[in-house]
Amino acid sequence: MAPLDKKEEYGAFDSVDEIFKIPALECGAMADTNTFAAAPEHNEPLGFPGELIDNWQEVAIAKMGELAEKNRAFQVYLDACVKCGACTDKCHYFLGTGDPKNMPVARQDLLRSVYRRYYTFAGKYFPWLVGARDLTKEVLDEWYTYYHQCSQCRRCSVACPYGIDTAEISMAAREILDTVGVGQKYCNEIIAKLKKTGNNLGLNPKALRATLEDLEEELEDETGIPVKLPLDVKGADILLITPSADFFAEPHIDGLLGYAKVFHAAGVSWTISSYASEAANFGMFIGSYENMREVSWRIRQAAKDLGVKRIVFGECGHAWRVGYSFLNTLAGPFDFLDQNYPIPQHIMEFTSDAIDDGILKIDKSKNDEFIMTYHDSCNVARGSSMGRKEGGQFDLPRKVLKAVCNHFYDMEQDTIRENTFCCGGGGGLLTDDLMDLRIKGAKPRMTALQQVTTDHGVNKMAAICAICKTQFSKVMPKYGYGMDDIMSVHQLVANAVILDGQETEEDDAPETAATEEK
Repeated sequence: MAPLDKKEEYGAFDSVDEIFKIPALECGAMADTNTFAAAPEHNEPLGFPGELIDNWQEVAIAKMGELAEKNRAFQVYLDACVKCGACTDKCHYFLGTGDPKNMPVARQDLLRSVYRRYYTFAGKYFPWLVGARDLTKEVLDEWYTYYHQCSQCRRCSVACPYGIDTAEISMAAREILDTVGVGQKYCNEIIAKLKKTGNNLGLNPKALRATLEDLEEELEDETGIPVKLPLDVKGADILLITPSADFFAEPHIDGLLGYAKVFHAAGVSWTISSYASEAANFGMFIGSYENMREVSWRIRQAAKDLGVKRIVFGECGHAWRVGYSFLNTLAGPFDFLDQNYPIPQHIMEFTSDAIDDGILKIDKSKNDEFIMTYHDSCNVARGSSMGRKEGGQFDLPRKVLKAVCNHFYDMEQDTIRENTFCCGGGGGLLTDDLMDLRIKGAKPRMTALQQVTTDHGVNKMAAICAICKTQFSKVMPKYGYGMDDIMSVHQLVANAVILDGQETEEDDAPETAATEEK
């Protein structure tokens, strides 16, 4: 049970209205909050200069012009803003910190003001009239600080009447910074590691196989059934692409066990690839098309080498956005896969279909100790879809949750579905050197959670994003919850699914799953 009587540093709240309360402005409140810069060994494997180059100003301005020419939307985003203020209070980092440069419109202007100086008539000849400014080293440093205080969640873009997407501007700024040798250690180190080993953790095939064998033993101890987690099986029907967090940390591992139980119950053959043992694609966070494509191409290569018919993505928010929105463009065509299934397919779609087909035997009482709510991950909510109906990215996870749990309550409507708040650690900010920002950025979500705990006794929150789950396990204790009060949706599926032949403590036969609306 969430100990809400425990007043932690960030835990006190009076009402759900606090979520949307514009904080007192504190100029420069987060100006000294910086993430670690990448070293040459992190930048160079990605094709970037190892450190700040001598002619950085010339190269940065040229890169900005190149991006505006290649990406029409980016240019429109820089030209179209009328300062209406609709986005002002939509950013969780602004709501959590009170720093005006974390308002989406102000964050956009950090780059827009330089674009105007070099790429508009008024900015070239009358810069003081249009707020244009020169690109100086101080401006470059300011970009690095504040474009690494944007999780690219796109909540502000939903509110913008012109559809200006701050995430795209943030990605462009980071790409310009990388181009002149000013990369971020967290993202660039991870991408370099993935290119070398196939996953963000640096797990080699031998270590990955040993990990999966340990999990198989755990599953057999629990169920008495030899459920397999296959690796590099040629000719399998399904290639599972899942975040590497699923191989080593709670609650992610329990989600992976849930996938395995569902696949086993469905009687399908599946495999994980040691070559593409990572769903995450941090190339998107740094705005690098080339790196995003290279990471995506590994998935295609693994699918062809193994001869699979389908690709299923596990619970990873931004990976699903890349998979759903960009995979075919980046690494397609996937004409060698079975065209009767979505390409790619999300594990939530697979499990939902298995429930509809009556394949899964489910005992919902196995989750009766949990009173659940659900956190919509921003990249899933605002950058993708699922299933055959509009809004499936919101409805399918809730449908699966209600099929395996007896107690479910949604949070405040303005904080879920397309209006969901970021967890505070997305967009390449899930690094301990930004912990203060992460805790403050989580405040809107935590306040909504505290409200639903007060109203309905909710004691656990589920998510389908590896970053969200990791972030919440770190910051929830700051708001009076436990580290394990965040769960994988398929962790709950794993609890409730009863496999054929499985020994159960109760004599009562489990019921075949039926979705219940609550």
